Amino acid sequence: MPLRPEIGLAQARKIVDAVADAVEASGQGIAVAVVDPHGELVAFLRSDSCPLASINNAINKAFSSAREQTESASLGDRSRNGNYPLAYFGDPRYIGWGGGLPIVVDDAVIGGVGVSGLSAAEDIELAQLGLAAMG
Repeated sequence: MPLRPEIGLAQARKIVDAVADAVEASGQGIAVAVVDPHGELVAFLRSDSCPLASINNAINKAFSSAREQTESASLGDRSRNGNYPLAYFGDPRYIGWGGGLPIVVDDAVIGGVGVSGLSAAEDIELAQLGLAAMG
C-alpha cells in the first residue's frame, strides 16, 4: 500500500513560527493551526489577545483545507454559489471563511494551515506567509 506523505512537526513549527513572528510586534491576536492531510492537529499557536472564537476557527479552517484540498474561502464560495450548506459535508468542523490553505508538496496535499483572528484577507496573507516559510 502506498504511503501518503504528511507534514512533520519540524515543518509545522516553521509555519507557526513565521506567522507568530509576523504578528508579534503588532500585538494583534491570532490563532494558527497546522494539520495533517486528514485534518488532525499537528501544531497550534494562540497569541496573546487572541479572540476565543479564533481558536476553533483556525483549526477548522486548516481541517477544511486539508480534507477538501482547497482554500477554505473557496469551499465557502462553492457552498454559497451552489446553495448548499457546509453541513452537507457531514462534519461540523467544515468552515468556509478565508484563512485556510492546503499545504501542497510535489502535487500532494500533505496538510493544511489555518489562521484566524483578523480580517479574512489578513488571515489569508498570514497563512500564505507561513507556507512560504516552510520552504
